[in-house]
Amino acid sequence: MPKERIILLSDCQSFYASVEKAAHPEYKDMPVAVGDPARMNGIVLAACPLAKARGVTTASRVGEALTKCPELVVIRPRMRTYITVSLLISQIYQGYTDMVEPFSIDEQFLDVTGSLNFFGGELQRVISSIQQHVQLSTGVWTRVGVGPTKILAKMANNLAKKQADGIFRLGYDNLDEVLWPLPVHDMFMVGGRMTKNFFRMGITTIGDIARMELGEFKRRMRMTMGKQSDIQAEYYWQTARGIDPSPVVTGIRHQIKSVGHGKALRWNLYTRLADIEVVLLELVIEVCQRARRYRYMGSVVSIAVSETDGNTSHSYSRQMTLPEPSFLTHEVAAAAYRLFVDHWTGMPLSRLAISISRLTDDSVMQLTLFDDRIRTYNKERAIDQIKTRYGSRALIRASSLLESGVALERAEQIGGHYK
Repeated sequence: MPKERIILLSDCQSFYASVEKAAHPEYKDMPVAVGDPARMNGIVLAACPLAKARGVTTASRVGEALTKCPELVVIRPRMRTYITVSLLISQIYQGYTDMVEPFSIDEQFLDVTGSLNFFGGELQRVISSIQQHVQLSTGVWTRVGVGPTKILAKMANNLAKKQADGIFRLGYDNLDEVLWPLPVHDMFMVGGRMTKNFFRMGITTIGDIARMELGEFKRRMRMTMGKQSDIQAEYYWQTARGIDPSPVVTGIRHQIKSVGHGKALRWNLYTRLADIEVVLLELVIEVCQRARRYRYMGSVVSIAVSETDGNTSHSYSRQMTLPEPSFLTHEVAAAAYRLFVDHWTGMPLSRLAISISRLTDDSVMQLTLFDDRIRTYNKERAIDQIKTRYGSRALIRASSLLESGVALERAEQIGGHYK
């Protein structure tokens, strides 16, 4: 019988805010949040425990947070710094095991099954050592969930956040006692909509799913969600029982399935097609540049749009298949523009995103009778090389200098936030 794995999910507490408090010791005893202090309608990306105790929540508006907590210190995000600290934490973890898998910028899986004996074999002591190492090196406190599978380690991490030492173990021996009595919305990947579906099925706790036979659970799912719900049913049933065969994998786990970029917009500035077209083209340029860097072409172009008039809002997405796979700006832009114009209701935009999918490698490019695609590709690759060497502001379209352009702003950001 194979040895049961020992998998950790280590999560950084209030990561962005913790990094900022470590960088600003003068704020040690003050409530701190990370957001743009110049934008009262901007969102809070992170809040330290002191700020949370005063009612500040992640994703709340900066102005709302300051109303609840007037003494709140709001610090502009520095994404490059957070990425650097995250990579440093990865290096610390790799000193304890070579099996480290990033789950997000502030969460990482560690499989310590094979390395535990090198550190004395006492799991609690090793985890405490990891926590102290990270805190002394970065100022960030970590909480650690322990389990025989990644899914149990992840759910154990949620419980670790309530422990004084920040450590909690969830195994097959205590599932029925610890996990199963919890409300179903506490299960991983169960959101508000799925919770309502479960309530309609008479399911209120995680144990209600775990104790049910899989066939019966599938039958109930079909009655509530349709015939295509069997895969979902099996996933939730396995999650409730802690079944997860996926190993901890270092590096990039899967080939990417799509390349995309999106931008939240100040809706009152994007009411005219001429202004929206500027942003659409800028997003297409970024998507195509990234696709060329990864050596992929896409056969399907998609747009995702959020519209609002300040009172009502709605979102939609649309896609179309290109005649040939492409990563050329003018071809993807033409398709994205057509999709948008055909489906835009005329309301102001609050968000726009462009992506290409159904990716193929660029080793073979289909030639066309009337367009010199190779020449266009060589031109765009030359532009890519200039931007890579001198920065994305080195070459920019004239339309991006208009008031509606966002390319210059995005050049100062990582992931939509300031570097």
